[in-house]
Amino acid sequence: MEKARRMDGPDRPAPSWRGLRQEDLAAVCRIAGRVHAGLPERREVFEEKLRLFPAGCLALEWRGTPVGYGISHPWRLYEIPPLDAFLEKLPASPDCLYLHDIAVTPAARGGRAAARLVALLCDVARKEGVGRIALASVYGTNGFWRRMGFEEVPGDGLADKLGSYGPGARYMIKPLV
Repeated sequence: MEKARRMDGPDRPAPSWRGLRQEDLAAVCRIAGRVHAGLPERREVFEEKLRLFPAGCLALEWRGTPVGYGISHPWRLYEIPPLDAFLEKLPASPDCLYLHDIAVTPAARGGRAAARLVALLCDVARKEGVGRIALASVYGTNGFWRRMGFEEVPGDGLADKLGSYGPGARYMIKPLV
């Protein structure tokens, strides 16, 4: 197994978030294939989300290279978009920002990149006039997201909508204060 080495340190700045660009999509697909191998998505799905809502699509960059990404868009609570599916358009009256995906390479982890992304997305959500961020927690990461202020939505009524996210996926919402 490859040993992850930290990218930040006293003489090395930590990776930073910036707007995702079209030319980053090859790196997004590589990172997604590595981090989310069991939940594949086509490049065209990422392209559509970037085209529909560029303000919610970010790249984590270190020394000029993407080492992570975050994809979000305005959406409706409890209407969970399936993975690897096109949105076609954004809702006319969104009531949340949906964090569709975040992936950070092992070497870029440990520097609070996800927490920094959530803070940035809180600002995006406020600018969009919505008071919540929603996501589907995968791979048993509910505790991680709880520490970031997300609350799990109980109930079996969401099981069908979460089906494409794999077994154990949980729908979570973070109210903005």
